Amino acid sequence: MIPLSAGALENISQGVDVDSPVLQVLGTKRLASSDSERYRLLLSDGVTSTSFTMLATQLNGMVKSGELSDNSIVQITRYALSNANNAGKQRKIMVILGIEVKVPGSQVNGRIGQPTQAEKSSSNTGENMKPNSTQNIPKATPTPAPRPAGNANQKRRLNDTINSGTDIVTSPIAALSPYQNKWVIKVRVASKTGIKNWSNSRGEGKLFNMLLVDESGEIRCTGFTDVVDKFYDMLEVGKVYYLSRGLLKPANKAFNNTNNDYEMNLTTDTEILLCHDTADDIPMLTYNFTPISEIEALPKDQIIDVLGVVKSHSGVQVLTARSTGRELHKRDLNLVDITNTLITLSLWGQQADEFEASENSIVAAKGVKIGEFNNGKNLSVISSSVIQVEPDIPEAHSLRGWYNTVGQNEEAKSLSKAGGSGPNAEWATLQEGHDKSLASPENSPVFLCKAAISLIRSDRALYKACPVETCKKKVVDQSNGMFRCEKCQREFPNFRYRLLTNLHIADWSSNQWVTAFGEESEKILGMTSQELGELNENQPDQYNDKFAEVAFIPFLFKLSLRMETYADEARIRGVVRTVDPMNYKLYNKHLAQELKKLANVHNVN
Repeated sequence: MIPLSAGALENISQGVDVDSPVLQVLGTKRLASSDSERYRLLLSDGVTSTSFTMLATQLNGMVKSGELSDNSIVQITRYALSNANNAGKQRKIMVILGIEVKVPGSQVNGRIGQPTQAEKSSSNTGENMKPNSTQNIPKATPTPAPRPAGNANQKRRLNDTINSGTDIVTSPIAALSPYQNKWVIKVRVASKTGIKNWSNSRGEGKLFNMLLVDESGEIRCTGFTDVVDKFYDMLEVGKVYYLSRGLLKPANKAFNNTNNDYEMNLTTDTEILLCHDTADDIPMLTYNFTPISEIEALPKDQIIDVLGVVKSHSGVQVLTARSTGRELHKRDLNLVDITNTLITLSLWGQQADEFEASENSIVAAKGVKIGEFNNGKNLSVISSSVIQVEPDIPEAHSLRGWYNTVGQNEEAKSLSKAGGSGPNAEWATLQEGHDKSLASPENSPVFLCKAAISLIRSDRALYKACPVETCKKKVVDQSNGMFRCEKCQREFPNFRYRLLTNLHIADWSSNQWVTAFGEESEKILGMTSQELGELNENQPDQYNDKFAEVAFIPFLFKLSLRMETYADEARIRGVVRTVDPMNYKLYNKHLAQELKKLANVHNVN
């Protein structure tokens, strides 16, 4: 049996650095007073035992899986110390950042030695063993400790420390609390939002949020007004920084989905310096993935992390908010994971516009919200959500292996129901779509359809649009080299070409004129709007040839049909929601299902 590091816990409590101590886990307990999922360990070195420990959040899975079981022998590969005020006494809290199980608890015959408790206070239930918390200060209304006058070393700035050649002593994120004012953290900027403007009865201003991570956990950080100008441009996603003198407060869980009881505000006194040292031990992001199959039982509006393969996705859809009339951009991803369950994830705004992954890409989504539609479940990003494509993490590698060998050939159970959006609409022919629109004029049936393009009009397919990325309105040529956008109320010396095409499509049952917007038109024609515009200017014959080339080619359309009245004439208006090259494997699977239905109907025993 591996011997324990006798006396190690006493040395650690005195601040002595102990290299890779071997200890025994006598018990684990979730901190009941914590809003986040945090665990403490009861550890023994054979001589003394202590519960003044805390497990870094990214190691929670070891407790959930039972790997850190009672009596197991472990080696602490990395830890950090933080001070705690426990019943008026200062104690050292050991934040465990790295741990290896050397002998599972099932192979150990009970407790090793006769360890005594370090103090009587260590025998309590542990609910108040949160770093730097006190029993007589309510968690909901903490009062940050005042910054003491102290001596020159306490007031030393980060720049002074670096310039003097002194090493910077850092604290882990997991050890931060509002009751502590002297700390420096070494963190990676995992994500950063754009600058948002706000206005209310108290005034107006601007802000941005970012997610900071280190090897112990994560924390949400916000900068307001003057701080935005000071720090926003210097902070780059993926880089590592030293940060000190931030203001800590309890996390507002209505807007904060991190696994941390606290959040941070930057102030004018905050210091942030770029770290030039290697920081490979600091991860980009930490996740707590929820299997897609479990989302069905979770409540609406819960915030979760999810990992999945993009089975299919839509192009950017331009919607109009009913309440404000504001233009919204949306893109839907169909994600499937190792449970062979599928769900739709909706991206909005900038994330929808900039998403570049293709089908079969692996996507990790952090902090997405569960929604409900048509008695089904879906996911949607919020302002603090982070989307990562092809993350280099073990879970993604396992998912890739499953999908390449099994998942891509199987039919997945879908939690999301077909509706006005999403790539998971039901199959129908054009005639069936017509019938549904006639039967329910107030609704727009959305369905998948295999159809060929019989005609696509090249005239008036292009228009000159506002060069502002978020604006797609047509500009007016001022005949003086300037182009005016009435929506933006501005004039520009340039414009952007955009596509809006009318197609006549047909299948075996019927035919229909439909409208395809920018990105979907580009997918059909195989060129960008700008490329087609330049081709039309310089080589109009080749421009027309591009449109002729796609005639009679079948595509997989997702269509919406709606009955409208124009000039006292009722007619069906069709819109292309998404279009993709013909996927015969998917289509054949649909045909096989239809044949099974027919076989069951006409089955004669």
